[in-house]
Amino acid sequence: MFNWVKTAMLMAAIMALFGIVGGMLGGRQGMLMALVFGGAMNVISYWFSDKMVLKMYNAQEVDETSAPQFYGMVRDLAQRANLPMPRVYIIDEQQPNAFATGRNPEHAAVAATSGILQLLSASELRGVMAHELAHVAHRDILISTISATMAGAISALANFAMFFGGRDSNGRSNPLATIAVALLAPLAASLIQMAISRAREYEADRGGAEISGDPNALADALGKIQMYAEGRIPLGPAEAHPETAQMMILNPLSGGGIKGLFSTHPPTAERIARLRTLAR
Repeated sequence: MFNWVKTAMLMAAIMALFGIVGGMLGGRQGMLMALVFGGAMNVISYWFSDKMVLKMYNAQEVDETSAPQFYGMVRDLAQRANLPMPRVYIIDEQQPNAFATGRNPEHAAVAATSGILQLLSASELRGVMAHELAHVAHRDILISTISATMAGAISALANFAMFFGGRDSNGRSNPLATIAVALLAPLAASLIQMAISRAREYEADRGGAEISGDPNALADALGKIQMYAEGRIPLGPAEAHPETAQMMILNPLSGGGIKGLFSTHPPTAERIARLRTLAR
């Protein structure tokens, strides 16, 4: 229920932001255009945000024929968690990482990179996918996926600002548009920070450990992923769409600056320590 409230507040905040920026740049007409765009983005993000994110990562759906071991693992874990069988995807990227998406457990999907399938042992991979299914069970996936697509919409709003308000009639730069564009990226990151609590990762770790029955395997997996995910092997789609980084089991971004603002993950060492304690 709380995630539904946060989602509604996020959508309302997006509508208000679009209206304000549209009004600044184009008066009443600009506000109406921006509100229409914001309303359309709200509808699209609720119904199609999972498909949009999966497309960003060029994720390929697999089944029992194309990926029998991986698909069977997810099916077993979903049964243990009393969840409907999610759609299963593989992302052809070498960085080891994974995420869950969808608007509810009945319309959920889990995705893993080819890198994580190659790096982890079977027990470690079970821990990772159990973590992602815990996000599904806790209904984190709606706010997570919508916040990612909404942050992308704010970037589109920046382009809107430059296109419609970037120059005045004499060809000079519009200071309002310049200020708006300068503020929108950090604002998008701030909205995600407010919408998504770092505590959700601790809860998903705990839930994943319960589903898989092996907290140490998930702790070992996080340690291995940490070695590769942060800088050594880039994840191209995450670098291009940093607003989606918060969906991953571990921060996939290599850079600081604006990209660093999109990191919503707690320290990996603390997550591992908590899992070790849970195992004991």
